[in-house]
Amino acid sequence: MKPQSESDATTFGDWSYIAIAKHFKKTIKHEKEVLKDRHPEELHQMRVGMRRLRSAIAGFAPALNLPPEADEKKVGKVARILGQLRDLDVLGDLLKNQYQPTLPTKEQKQLNKALDVLAEQRDRAFKQVEDTLKDKLYLNLKTAFQNWLKNPNYQEIAKIPIGNILPDLLLPQISKLLLHPGWVLGVNLNKKNIQIRDNLTKEQVKDILNNEGTILHELRKEAKRSRYNMELFTQFYGNPYQDYLKDIKDLQSVLGDLQDSFVLAEFLTEAFEKEFSARMPIFGEQLAKTRYEKWQEWQKSQRRFLDKTTRKDLHLTILQPTLIETTESPILEEREDKEKN
Repeated sequence: MKPQSESDATTFGDWSYIAIAKHFKKTIKHEKEVLKDRHPEELHQMRVGMRRLRSAIAGFAPALNLPPEADEKKVGKVARILGQLRDLDVLGDLLKNQYQPTLPTKEQKQLNKALDVLAEQRDRAFKQVEDTLKDKLYLNLKTAFQNWLKNPNYQEIAKIPIGNILPDLLLPQISKLLLHPGWVLGVNLNKKNIQIRDNLTKEQVKDILNNEGTILHELRKEAKRSRYNMELFTQFYGNPYQDYLKDIKDLQSVLGDLQDSFVLAEFLTEAFEKEFSARMPIFGEQLAKTRYEKWQEWQKSQRRFLDKTTRKDLHLTILQPTLIETTESPILEEREDKEKN
């Protein structure tokens, strides 16, 4: 038994089914094109599908009885392999389209050497993706989800109306986000107040990011998980919820830009087997400028989410869903939907 559409969904189990079905179907929709390796967007969409599928499994875990082959860790393993290839595509796009045209001729030639190294790495990463999508682990995973979607199995709590437990699904992840240590990076703390250090120099920001930048990378991951969870339930909330969701997307984006700058520098240093800025000083200055600008953007999100009023209001917003039917109704049978793989 399963819902035919969102309009039929009333229970915890209904919504878990809709989330699993949506993200699994998105994933396999792009599989063939990923193997053809013609359009980077296909890989991106498949990776996003896998990540959201994993998030849905984690978020709805109390309602689900999934087969062992459809384990969250197995989904995560495939997503990571797709991600390694996707990250190289993003890196190549940034180098070729964003930075290379702005560099002097000498540094453009140096960058071409690094792009040759990147192409070799991408060939190896694509071979790993190709092997993975033909491997028993992935094929068994796909079959397990297809079988579960035809005949879903749930925990007993899946029968409870979604309106009764919706805040409980969202608040644990929001708490992880708000309690992350990345929020206090570069902040002066005392018993009375939180002081954002607005006037940090480029060198001070550089030192902070070099010593503790990985904390912001981990904060970005929590922001992404929070975003994915919140996007599952946008229809149950009004504008304040949408505004917070946008804030979290913006946070994820600016921290992603910061992370990209570090990945670029690390790759170039490895490609040249020495500190890249010795060969490409203009490029080094551009990356330093980008980091400083992104740090200043990050501080806007930092200030907002460290504010106690913001934090309280976010919790209250999640505690007050709207437009939810809280009476139980039987789960309707879904029409036959055969995927062409």
